Amino acid sequence: MLNETYKIFKSGTDIRGVASEGVPGEAVNLTDEVVARMAAGFVLWAEQKVCKPASGLTISVGRDCRISGERIANTVIKTLSAAGVKVYDCGLSSTPSMFMTTVDFGCDAAVQITASHHPFNRNGLKFFTRSGGLDGKDIEAILEHAQSDDKPAPAQGSVEAVNYMEHYAAHLRDIICRGVNADDYAHPLKGFHIVVDAGNGAGGFYASDVLEPLGADTTGSVCLEPDGMFPNHIPNPENEKAMQSICSAVLASKADLGVIFDTDVDRGGAVDSSGSEINRNRLVALAACLALEGDPGATVVTDSITSTGLNEFIEQHLGGKHYRYRRGYKNVINKALELTEQGISAPLAIETSGHAAMKENYYLDDGAYLCTRIIIKLAQLRKEGKTLESLLADLKEPVEALELRIRITDPDFRTAGQRVIDELEAYALQQDGWHIAPDNREGIRVSFDKNNGDGWFLLRLSVHDPILPLNIESDSQGGVEIIKEKVLAFLREQSGLAL
Repeated sequence: MLNETYKIFKSGTDIRGVASEGVPGEAVNLTDEVVARMAAGFVLWAEQKVCKPASGLTISVGRDCRISGERIANTVIKTLSAAGVKVYDCGLSSTPSMFMTTVDFGCDAAVQITASHHPFNRNGLKFFTRSGGLDGKDIEAILEHAQSDDKPAPAQGSVEAVNYMEHYAAHLRDIICRGVNADDYAHPLKGFHIVVDAGNGAGGFYASDVLEPLGADTTGSVCLEPDGMFPNHIPNPENEKAMQSICSAVLASKADLGVIFDTDVDRGGAVDSSGSEINRNRLVALAACLALEGDPGATVVTDSITSTGLNEFIEQHLGGKHYRYRRGYKNVINKALELTEQGISAPLAIETSGHAAMKENYYLDDGAYLCTRIIIKLAQLRKEGKTLESLLADLKEPVEALELRIRITDPDFRTAGQRVIDELEAYALQQDGWHIAPDNREGIRVSFDKNNGDGWFLLRLSVHDPILPLNIESDSQGGVEIIKEKVLAFLREQSGLAL
């Protein structure tokens, strides 16, 4: 069992910690010693997972542009090679590309140094095998090895510098060339103006190495240079300032499309030619259009906070099935894999945060791949005289939406939070006009008719934090306030919450 020292590093299916100084009150805990222990623990875990001794393992190591990335990557590489591992040092890389080294280079495993969209002083380790990303129990096993200071036997490994991003960019270019079916096969995006906002993360390659060689005009792109201090905005498609940045870039350059990535490019978002966001429910809807094109009636797995209008769009307009599941990108991916194993076609697993994993792409959450598919569809629609916006014309979006994050003050926050959810469910059963969703699989989701707020709320327990997120949507002006007061009237009576 993990002690408090190592428990803090576990962040769902990743390891994360404080890696750099610069934020008051946040002491560095992702030290070289701790990182070396984790890397050694990963070798021991990988030996069992792929049934090879360390001397027979090939593991790739990459990093995003965080200021601590090179230090941590060097420590990981040194630890792996000292155990006899053959290491591919991939340098600055996107997270999805590191998984793809297990496909294209036959690596037994991969390590990416990243903390996604988190602040500059944070960093972490994300692991892959050919089967995909690790689950929480795997991370715990690695951390238990680290806590015990377990080490593989020393041996002489090797380190080879590899520019895998060059191969990965070529892979994306090939997908576009085959998908667009343009007269000019070498430059299928000639005549398209597409701007990119990489948030000064690892995604700048998409403009220079994917779009421009195919003939696209990328003038007006912003934040392409990697800068681990993220001086312009948080690299996060969910961040309001980040989305304002790409929307402004599209409008200023009169582009056909804008795309935006998070720091390590496992998430993406888009902006249409009018400067309107294709994000959250709209991004899920567009991805569902792409996934269901060749698979009518298939199931789209999403997280729990997707809107009623999105459910209607998937099931009534696209003819698919909508399976709402728990928050957490690995949760939706695992559910899609489970449905597939049961013989149910599930071509898409997607979170409203922008994590999108398609069956055709190894169920890998890859922002660059999703944006590539969107660009192909844009080109196909142009030939038909249509736009991306036309695909989403039947998507009914809420008039109002709100998210409140209610802090749990009880030290045992998971038990306390679940108690509140259970008691709210019992309370809802006794209230007139409260309709508990029959297909809810996380927290409690309740809908209301036009006389009682004309919408719904979802109260759930955060995946990692002592927080109860409360999401509310309404199809009528003023409806969110009505629903909010109904829920808060109950929550104010509960102990252990800070309202």
